[in-house]
Amino acid sequence: MTGERAAPTQRQLRVAEEIRHLLAGVFLRHDFRDPDLAGADITVTEVRIGPDLKHATAFIARFGRADVADLLPALRRAAPYLRAQIAHAMRLRHAPELSFQPDTTLDEAAHISELLRSPDVARDLKK
Repeated sequence: MTGERAAPTQRQLRVAEEIRHLLAGVFLRHDFRDPDLAGADITVTEVRIGPDLKHATAFIARFGRADVADLLPALRRAAPYLRAQIAHAMRLRHAPELSFQPDTTLDEAAHISELLRSPDVARDLKK
C-alpha cells in the first residue's frame, strides 16, 4: 500500500469546502493590501486538506488568463492574513497552514479536446 492515499473523510471534505468558500469570498472582495493581489480576479476551484486538518492546499485559477503562477509569491505573502480570516470564521482548534497551487485542469481538458479534434484521432475513431 505504499504510495496510496486514503480517501478524504466527510469531515475533511466539509472543512475543505468551507475553506474554499471563505477564500473565494476574500478574493471576491479584493480585500488585500498587496498591490499584486489588489485587482486580481482569482477563483478557488478546490481545497484539499490533510487528515489532521493542519495543512490545506488551495487550487486557484484565473479564467481566461494563463498567468496564475505569477500570483503564487503574492499568495504566499498573503497566506498569514488568509489563515487569520479562516481562523476568525471557522470553529477549528487550529487554522490550517495554507499553500497554493495553480489549477491546470481546464488547460488539460482543452488540450485533450484539441487532441480529440485532430485529423489522426478522428480517423482512428471512425474505424
